[in-house]
Amino acid sequence: MGMLAVDKPVMIIDRYLNIRAQSLNLVAPLSEADAQLQSMPDASPAKWHLAHTTWFFETFILCSFLKGYKRFNETYNYLYNSYYNGIGEQYPRAQRGLISRPSLAEILSYREFVDTAIQSLFDQLDSFNESSIKELSGLLELGLNHEQQHQELLLTDIKHAFSHNPLSESYSTSGLTRLTNSAPELSWLPIERSLVSVGYDGTQFSFDNERPEHSVYVHDFSIASRLVTNSEYAEFIASGGYHNPDFWLADGWAWLQQRLAQNHNAQPLYWVKQQDQWFEFTLSGLLPLNNHQAVTHINYYEASAYANWLGVRLPTEFEWETAARQMDAKPLVSQDMSRITLHPSVACESQSSSPFLQAFENVWQWTTSGYGAYPGFSPFSGVAGEYNGKFMSNQNVLRGGSCVTPVGHTRATYRNFFYAHQQWQFTGIRLAK
Repeated sequence: MGMLAVDKPVMIIDRYLNIRAQSLNLVAPLSEADAQLQSMPDASPAKWHLAHTTWFFETFILCSFLKGYKRFNETYNYLYNSYYNGIGEQYPRAQRGLISRPSLAEILSYREFVDTAIQSLFDQLDSFNESSIKELSGLLELGLNHEQQHQELLLTDIKHAFSHNPLSESYSTSGLTRLTNSAPELSWLPIERSLVSVGYDGTQFSFDNERPEHSVYVHDFSIASRLVTNSEYAEFIASGGYHNPDFWLADGWAWLQQRLAQNHNAQPLYWVKQQDQWFEFTLSGLLPLNNHQAVTHINYYEASAYANWLGVRLPTEFEWETAARQMDAKPLVSQDMSRITLHPSVACESQSSSPFLQAFENVWQWTTSGYGAYPGFSPFSGVAGEYNGKFMSNQNVLRGGSCVTPVGHTRATYRNFFYAHQQWQFTGIRLAK
C-alpha cells in the first residue's frame, strides 16, 4: 500500500490507544442530546463520528485480519459507512442526525469492543507473514490519521450546531487562548523563481493525494508573513466589500446574493454585531472579537474578494509549500494528543524560528489551486482507494492546519480540500502577490 514504513503494527499500539482516547476526551463535555445534533448536511453528529471511525477499523482491519471476527452489529455497516461504494450502501448523509438509536452508550460499547479486538489482533502478530504485516501496518496508520481528521470535524461540527442555540452555549473554556498582544506588521517574503520539488518524499505516513513528489516551476512571488486578522477583514466589510461585485468571482457574487436573499448578514460566519461592536461565536461561547487574531470561517469566495479588494491575490498551493519549505516552517510536535486550542491565535514573531508565521495550528489557508491528482498519482490499494481520489473535482486545496487539527497530524505537504462556498471549517486567508 506504500503508506507507512514501520515493520510491525505493534510499534504503533500506544499511538492507537492515545488517539482513540483523545476522541473520547473530545466528546466528554457533550450530553447525549449534544452528541445527536446535526445542524446541516455537511456536518455530522459527534456520535456518528465516534461510530464511523470505529467502523473504519472494524471494516478495513478486523474483518480482514482477525480470524473468526464477527461484527459488533451487522446494521452498523450500513449506518456508519460514509462513502465507500465498494463496501456497500450508506445511510443518507444529510439524515445522520435522525439516528437517535443506537444510543451514545451503545456507541461507546462499540468502540470498546473494537479496541479490544484490535489488541487481540496484535497478540497474534507472530502468525502473520511479512506481506500481511506490511499491509496491516499501512491500514492501521491510515485508520489513525482518518480518526484524527474526524476529531477535527467533530469540533467544527459541534461548533456549528451550538451556534444555532440562542443561549450561545460553550463547548469548553479550557482550550481558549485570549492573548492581548498585537499582531506584528504584515511583511512580504520574496521567493525567487525556480524549479522546486513539491509533494511527499518521506518514508513515514502520508495520504495518497500528497504523492508522488514531483517538480513544478514557480515564478517570482512574495507571500505574506502572517495571516489576515479580524480587524483587517473588518475594514473590508466597513468599506462595502460585500456590496461591490468588482471584487467577487461570478460564482462568489451569486453565492453572496443568495445568502442575502435568505436574510443572512454580509459578514463572516459566526460574527455578530451588538451595539456597534463585533462579537464572534467560538467553541467557548460568544466573545468580543479579538482584532489581532486570524480571521476564520472564511470561504474561498470571501478570501478571493478580500485579496482583490487589496489588489493582491491568494497563493497557489505550490507557492505555499515552497515558502513553508524554504523558510523552514514546522508544525508543532508534542506527545500530548490533547494539546490543541479552540480558536486561532495571534501571530507572534518571538515564538517562531521562521519568518513564515502561522503556517500551522491556526487556520487552513485557501489557495487558488484546484484539487486534482499529482502527475503519477496512485490511490491506496483495495477498497481504501476511494479515500481521496474520488473527490478530485470542483474543490480548492487548503494548506497548513487549524487550531483544532490534532497535534502531529499535519505537515508542509498536507492537502486539505473544500468546496468554495464552505465556511464551517477553520479556514482563513494568507495573501500573495
